[in-house]
Amino acid sequence: MLSYFERYFTRHMNALRIAHWGMPPSVPGGPLIVYSNHPAWWDAAVYILAADRFFPAYESYAPIDAAMLKQYGVFGRIGAFGVDLDTPRGAAAFLASSREILASPKRALWITAQGRFSDVRERPLGLKPGIARLAELAPDCTIVPLAIEYGFWVERGAEAFIGFGSPIAGRTLLDSTRPERLGLLERNLATALDRLSADVRSREPGLFRTVIEGRSGVGGVYDGWRRAMAAMRGRRFDPSHEGQRT
Repeated sequence: MLSYFERYFTRHMNALRIAHWGMPPSVPGGPLIVYSNHPAWWDAAVYILAADRFFPAYESYAPIDAAMLKQYGVFGRIGAFGVDLDTPRGAAAFLASSREILASPKRALWITAQGRFSDVRERPLGLKPGIARLAELAPDCTIVPLAIEYGFWVERGAEAFIGFGSPIAGRTLLDSTRPERLGLLERNLATALDRLSADVRSREPGLFRTVIEGRSGVGGVYDGWRRAMAAMRGRRFDPSHEGQRT
């Protein structure tokens, strides 16, 4: 399934890039919780690819809207579990599933903590309160914010950008009330989002490390003509628009 999602990503997106400042932190041990904003449908694919690249030793899980899971059943085969966070019963089911998952020190829980699609510029982020309760279920966990943004630079396909923020030990959070925890988690994610957005707006590839690269260029007849012209001039064909300028 990982291979399928990687192929799907490279067919439709130009690249997955991670900010140099936002490389994943080392986890001292215990279960891992990664929580993020929720800007697009592509977030699920980004989770899958990032989990494989940056936390391969962990068995990863993610809650997903129960109705969406029925539509995209393939996610259930790779660690997704259906939840309905709009009802008390759904919230209780989410916490019960999370407790079971986080009982193992080699498991990771990836959460779109806003619980809905939302623009990256929206403030406050409006994180679901359940994220503040997870430390109670697994005090030995490490909680890491993940900022996600998408944009178009010079290629046909979109760019996916990510950056991990500052980790927090679960036991540290337990010294605060639930509202205080939620506020801290929201501020940490907003800080990472603001920093990532500034880098995305700069359009400076050097600020990022490319994790996965898709297909550059326009394709079809136009790229076929460019390839022929490059061959006639004795040059190597570069389908990217950067290559087109040279």
